[in-house]
Amino acid sequence: METNRPYVILPEERVPEGIENCQLCELSKQRTRVVWGEGSPGAPIMMILDNPGAREDREGHAFLCGTRETLQLGMREAGIDTSDVFVSYLLKCRPLRAYNKPEARVACLPHLQMQIMQKRPLVLFGFGNVVSEALLPDLEDASVKSLRGSWLAYQDTPIGFTYHPLAVRRRPNLMKFFIEDLKALNEKRKARIGK
Repeated sequence: METNRPYVILPEERVPEGIENCQLCELSKQRTRVVWGEGSPGAPIMMILDNPGAREDREGHAFLCGTRETLQLGMREAGIDTSDVFVSYLLKCRPLRAYNKPEARVACLPHLQMQIMQKRPLVLFGFGNVVSEALLPDLEDASVKSLRGSWLAYQDTPIGFTYHPLAVRRRPNLMKFFIEDLKALNEKRKARIGK
């Protein structure tokens, strides 16, 4: 695997007016700020992670956390260019301590749904069980393990799922599956562009 190319800090998208002060869940009391998403605003692929990770070091300089580094490594191996991707989050705030997870997910989901409607990506791709279970609550088994390799629809857009980049980082044996799923995502993107 190629690891010597530099990783990219994707540009953040500005938070819509009024949402930067969102008070819908208890994360508003612990967050540093609202993070709306990052990457190319009109990208054909919208990737969905559970929540933003650390974005600045202690000195306030932007840096690439382990999640984003592993994600970009997988994308590179799968032939996905960063210009084809917008990364969004189920939760728009980085949790700093324990919180009521179900309540926060229900409160924040409409933000993500609005974002998907506005951006109209060609393909959606979720990472980890938190995202799959939140987006597909009516499925009996919405685990990534059972959903990998299949395509469903969310808001009339094809959606696929794979392991969370941090799970892949902790368990390197998952990397081959992670790359396989990202390659399938890239093929789906190509097919949707060609339709």
